[in-house]
Amino acid sequence: MSPERRIGPETLAAYLDHLDRADRAGAIALAQELLADGVPVADVLVDLVAVAQQEIGRRWLTGSWSVAQEHAATHVSELVVGAVGATVGPPRRGHVVMACVEGEWHALAARIVTEVVRAAGWRVTFLGASVPARHLVSYLHQTGPDAVLLSCVQPNRLVRAARMVEASRAAGVPVLAGGPGFGPQGRWATTIGAAAWGASARDAVALLDRPLPAGAHTGAPPPPPDDSYVAVLHRRRELVRLALAAVDPPEETAEDVATGIAHLVDALIAAVRVDDDRLLRDFVEWQAEALTSRGGRALLDDVLGTLERALIEHPRVVARLRAVRRAR
Repeated sequence: MSPERRIGPETLAAYLDHLDRADRAGAIALAQELLADGVPVADVLVDLVAVAQQEIGRRWLTGSWSVAQEHAATHVSELVVGAVGATVGPPRRGHVVMACVEGEWHALAARIVTEVVRAAGWRVTFLGASVPARHLVSYLHQTGPDAVLLSCVQPNRLVRAARMVEASRAAGVPVLAGGPGFGPQGRWATTIGAAAWGASARDAVALLDRPLPAGAHTGAPPPPPDDSYVAVLHRRRELVRLALAAVDPPEETAEDVATGIAHLVDALIAAVRVDDDRLLRDFVEWQAEALTSRGGRALLDDVLGTLERALIEHPRVVARLRAVRRAR
């Protein structure tokens, strides 16, 4: 049977059944059978494991799976990625570093990229989830890799991604960005100084095969559009505190509400950094369900209103917030 037919609906359903039962032996055996039948490593990881992970996320989001089920299934897929990666031969090309943006704790997608790039012949050092910029730059100076592969899943982490790109450029190492956190078609990746963006593990391999544009990875990254970015960034903690005090949630939901507010403030700062209202609008739309479920629609409106009043001296920032409120 051809590799194309093996990674089809029936194979995916069988793999998901193993995940549903947290059957690590069965999931690993299925992946190993595909490899033995000649299915490439990239196909097993991208077309099976990654697609299954998207379905896992959908089941958790819709409530058909609990957090415990999602964690158990993800752990099984991590073991599968490790088993598939163990079949890859020694490197024959250069050295790249794979890292998740600080604050990103979901590292399975980055691990899949790591193993697909390794299968293409590169030596890859996976630094793991939530890598602080200062630790990344220290490692780059010590090892001098050819490139950094940077994963960002959520756009509210974009400011931290920008710090990591800036640190890498200062070390003279290009950053190839990946993940939905960089916006549709990676529209914000080059804005913060990344050399390029790819949507998938296969894209990462293709980008590494191409020569990078001259000067794409050295010197200072593109600057923010105006001074309000730095001002709002420096007031982050104050803004979260003010918004939390304004809504005063009950004790049983206070922690979740505080986390949601912090994410929203981060998304606002990121929108100012890349000068794109769509980032904030899309994030608020996604975050609305989580916040309103803990305090009704008024809670989110109160948060946005508090931020408007606190930032009144920054008209462009206030205009973004008002546009989001009008769109709701």
